[in-house]
Amino acid sequence: MDLGLKDRVYVVTGASRGLGLATARELVAEGAKVVVTGRDAEGVAQAAAGLGEDVAVGVAADNADPAAAGRLITAARERFGRFDGVLVSVGGPAPGFSADNTDEQWTAAFESVFLGAVRLARAAAAELEEGGVIGFVLSSSVYEPIPGLAISNGLRPGLAGFAKSLAADLGPRGIRVVGLLPGRISTDRMRALDELSGDAEASRSRNEAAIPLRRYGTPEEFGRTAAFVLSPAASYVTGVMLPVDGGALRSF
Repeated sequence: MDLGLKDRVYVVTGASRGLGLATARELVAEGAKVVVTGRDAEGVAQAAAGLGEDVAVGVAADNADPAAAGRLITAARERFGRFDGVLVSVGGPAPGFSADNTDEQWTAAFESVFLGAVRLARAAAAELEEGGVIGFVLSSSVYEPIPGLAISNGLRPGLAGFAKSLAADLGPRGIRVVGLLPGRISTDRMRALDELSGDAEASRSRNEAAIPLRRYGTPEEFGRTAAFVLSPAASYVTGVMLPVDGGALRSF
């Protein structure tokens, strides 16, 4: 199936590793070009080099920086001559239960996970033309709170609400907005969360037993899904929050 991604240009944040990098790889494999970004300059440079200098450029940026959005869109236009969409992916906020997290942790997460994503989406909306797309990597906590991730449980559903509002606002201009809700995907972040229980292997085994497909997903599986919903092949899909979780969510 041709996704229609050839020569389209996307900004992918949080792309030095994990789900962001997996998505960038799939976009490039389908013919797109990408601006990959993250806070770690060395990691971003390595990610861009691995994708190929003709199809990827790395820009070190922190989503919490108010100037980051403009820099990333400018980089796309200057390097590749166009800008077709953005996937906003940020690392998960600090784990902890509702009584554990500090004001400082909440503030830092709000600036990066929530407000940074809103800024980038607004900047993209001002620059995109018909056929453009804005994607958010959120979490299955949008539908169902995850124990030990109180900050994520608080911020992700609000960002999903913003994304749905944005989809309604931008729809008349032919710009789509989508959300992806990863469940348990085999990333460094998920391995770290399993280790919080003290027995990572037992934790993973319990979690896999609760997933209908009886396994964690792979970053590559997530990346393929993300590339599809960002592509022209999904041109009539907007305002949705799509679980990528092996069937773990039971609610509609």
